[in-house]
Amino acid sequence: MLSKKQQIIGLIICLVISFVVAAAGAVASIQAAEFYANMLQPQWSPPGWVFGPVWTVLYGMMALAAWLVWRLDGFIAARVALSLYLLQLVFNVLWSWLFFAWHLGALAFIDIVLLWVSILFTILSFRHHSKLAMYLLVPYLLWVSFAAVLNFSMWQLNPTILG
Repeated sequence: MLSKKQQIIGLIICLVISFVVAAAGAVASIQAAEFYANMLQPQWSPPGWVFGPVWTVLYGMMALAAWLVWRLDGFIAARVALSLYLLQLVFNVLWSWLFFAWHLGALAFIDIVLLWVSILFTILSFRHHSKLAMYLLVPYLLWVSFAAVLNFSMWQLNPTILG
């Protein structure tokens, strides 16, 4: 049984990991607003200001989900689930670099598909540890589904920029 102090420290660690990934993605996205605004976009594309608040909420939910799994079962018992969680974070941060920093639309699309698959496996794995943790990741999967379609559309509409 974890003490209250251990649980708080664990939550802080999960939040730090999640938001370090967010910060690493933000570094790649420093000029994202200008880059995004200068590309052809599908009519259904949201305004650029939507992404920051959505991702902030999602990163918080992701951290909370990982913490719930860790808190209930510990890292050893939940190593597969938490390893999948860490893997999807790698795909998550890589996408920002591929799309915004390096302008590699095709590789960004491949990455976001791998991200989607890794999120799905994380959700399926979290289900065995905490139903709430599983449900906390569903909005993330839905958002990445939307982002994948948007990524593909932007890549197709801007082949010279996202070659």
